[in-house]
Amino acid sequence: MNKIEQSWYKNFSFLTLVLLPLSGLFWFISTLRSVCYKLGLFEQFKCDVPVIVVGNISVGGNGKTPFVIWLTQYLQQHDLKVAVISRGYGGTSEVYPLFVDSSITTAQAGDEPVLIQRRLGCPVVVGPDRKANIKLLNTNYDLDVIISDDGMQHYKMGRDIECCIVDSERRFGNGFLMPAGPLRETTKRLKSVDLVVENGGADNFNYQLQASTLLNVATGEKTEALLDSGHAVSAIGNPARFEKTLQNSGVKLLSTAHYRDHYAYTPADFEKYNDEIVIMTEKDAVKCRAFAKPNWYFLPVDAKPSTAVINKLNLLLKEKGILNGL
Repeated sequence: MNKIEQSWYKNFSFLTLVLLPLSGLFWFISTLRSVCYKLGLFEQFKCDVPVIVVGNISVGGNGKTPFVIWLTQYLQQHDLKVAVISRGYGGTSEVYPLFVDSSITTAQAGDEPVLIQRRLGCPVVVGPDRKANIKLLNTNYDLDVIISDDGMQHYKMGRDIECCIVDSERRFGNGFLMPAGPLRETTKRLKSVDLVVENGGADNFNYQLQASTLLNVATGEKTEALLDSGHAVSAIGNPARFEKTLQNSGVKLLSTAHYRDHYAYTPADFEKYNDEIVIMTEKDAVKCRAFAKPNWYFLPVDAKPSTAVINKLNLLLKEKGILNGL
């Protein structure tokens, strides 16, 4: 985390004061843009297939991906054909839109889309042009729902349901817009969102992360051995939550290493560990599989939404005609 990001989670700092004028400019431009879409001055495209956006109002990892995976599986359990679109942050492809399959690397598509595709096996398309992503999906599949991983601020894209994920620990930082703070939009935006879900915390509308069995990074197989210690490595928005989960499961952390979110690992990053055990997140593992050692492991986690979240989601899905009989 760089100095600017560190300042976001302090009550106030000199750096915050310096950056406030830029935040004012950011607010003016983003508000003007939003108003132009509301007034119809900027054209918004509407998809024939219902679109559910899972996003946030702050930068950094808030826990969208676990909720996207859960939501996709939940809709599939109701016999709906679901696909996922994403910007593909961190990936660089020569061709967009890009279908993500087993041959696509995180360098091409980004870590989260690759993780989602490997977990779910559903159609996943990445690219900066969400309209083109949706068009490609509709050309190749007969879909019932499209889930947009992020895109709350992409007002050009019409949407039927908006789900905003909030990190219960970091929440909205110092409450300022970028770059003085972590917010993409003010917290007033939450009033227009269909469903606000806390990642962790005690709010009625929350989901808890449930850790699964450690898997081998290289093979994806379960480990039968109980690991009592290891080096924790992560490139996610909130590494403290991952490390706490490991400790609560009885793993002694020999060391911790934090990299920026979506960091592209190289073998050199792990040379200091020699042949010792390394434990990482699932998002990290998809980037390290090609050069992983036999004693590297990752911890899959699953989102477990509260009853309040499921009930509200069912109501929204029924209102939009996506699911009937709920």
